[in-house]
Amino acid sequence: MAELTAPIAGNVWKVLVAVGDKVEMDDEVVILEALKMETPIYCEESGTVTAISVKEGDAVNEGDVLVVFG
Repeated sequence: MAELTAPIAGNVWKVLVAVGDKVEMDDEVVILEALKMETPIYCEESGTVTAISVKEGDAVNEGDVLVVFG
């Protein structure tokens, strides 16, 4: 199981996947907003989304788990 974590603190602007989605390496998964800039977060490996730990509008800190892949 792999966890995708926030590389920066910010707000979750968009969640682009749902539980059960199959994702490939470098797929866009979440978009964070920090300092009025949108920062796409990409999948680091292929797999299936097993859990989403955030929703749009949530504030996250660096290192917080965003999505879990199985």
